[in-house]
Amino acid sequence: MLDIKFVRENPEAVKENIKKKFQDEKLPLVDEVIELDTKLRAAITEANDLRASRNALSKQIGALMSQAKKDPSKLEEAEAVKAQVKAQADRLAELEAQESELEGKVHSIMLRIPQMIDPSVPIGPDDSHNVEAERFGEPVVPNFPIPYHTEIMESFGGIDLDAARRVAGNGFYYLLGDIARLHEAVLAYARDFMIGKGFTYVIPPFMIHGAVVEGVMSFAEMDGMMYKIEGEDLYLIGTSEHSMIGRFIDQILPEGELPLTLTSYSPCFRKEKGAHGIEERGVYRIHQFEKQEMIVVCRPEESMDWYEKLWRYSVELFRSLDIPVRQLNCCSGDLADLKVKSCDIEAWSPRQQKYFEVCSCSNLGDAQARRLKIRVRGEDGKLYLAHTLNNTCVAPPRMLIAFLENNLNADGSVDIPEVLRPYMGGKEKLVPLAK
Repeated sequence: MLDIKFVRENPEAVKENIKKKFQDEKLPLVDEVIELDTKLRAAITEANDLRASRNALSKQIGALMSQAKKDPSKLEEAEAVKAQVKAQADRLAELEAQESELEGKVHSIMLRIPQMIDPSVPIGPDDSHNVEAERFGEPVVPNFPIPYHTEIMESFGGIDLDAARRVAGNGFYYLLGDIARLHEAVLAYARDFMIGKGFTYVIPPFMIHGAVVEGVMSFAEMDGMMYKIEGEDLYLIGTSEHSMIGRFIDQILPEGELPLTLTSYSPCFRKEKGAHGIEERGVYRIHQFEKQEMIVVCRPEESMDWYEKLWRYSVELFRSLDIPVRQLNCCSGDLADLKVKSCDIEAWSPRQQKYFEVCSCSNLGDAQARRLKIRVRGEDGKLYLAHTLNNTCVAPPRMLIAFLENNLNADGSVDIPEVLRPYMGGKEKLVPLAK
């Protein structure tokens, strides 16, 4: 969410940014919100003038009433001033109602105008225009066939999709045995990995109020993702970023406490509205999963440095699990409206012989902070908006796909990298069940 003053003073820059995001249908919003803002400021000015005049007239009435005790003619003059005050009060009530209506309209439009993207963001209409920046690790295609990931899991007796479908429908799963243990091992390892980077471990609420939803994401994202609790002002989180950033709603943070570096665990719930091909036998795109997240709240001048650190932490973690990855810079049309800059970390799939997304790192600038009123008090006592960032540490369903494919052996066994063995009871290898 932009500052209305910025939009007022830089309308052409805001329009150009909208064009770069290929959202031309939003171009009229700029002139519309500027016009509404002009009317709002005029109403506020008139209302303030009326309040000042009313105060002065009230004092005049008091003086006239006092004088009327000696000079009855002053009573008539006082009544005339009272009538003037009454007229001003009626007009003030109109203006206050007008202010409220205009503020609502301005706020609603400002929520729809996208954040200014960073100049380094590649320009393109959709994710097909994302740009590969760097590869880490050598992608390998083994000389034996790689089964589909659910087949690998089934070879260990590790997944039951049929039962999940009977219980909850498509997009859910039961994990069992060593696969379930591997799922939790990856989460525990990611937790300790981030704690080792100096991050504070957090378990947040898994439901949030509507005001927090509005503060952390765009309407399009909310409609496509969030499950609402019927009859209550509560939504199931789609990622722990939502409640983690919401923790600071309407707060003033001392500058000396920044940056806040947090790593959070949560289940995540997503409707995946509009997503095609939720695979009945797969766990790539599902309605419920668990995730370890990275969150940073910092000073504006530090946010780009933290952006670089966060995505590199993902690379380091995946490489420690013997998974080749690449960094992909997201283009303008692939950025959600609140994002200044974003990149994906994609893992190598030997089966598909291509990379697929496993992490998403985003710098949201002051967009969430402005919506949620997350402010920082500087050493000079002045207030300014914080910057917020988030990045996936690991989301085990996709992580498991990458892990199993890249550590699979020709005999169907799966190697356990050294860093993960303490979380797997010292196991060095998973061996398929005898048929």
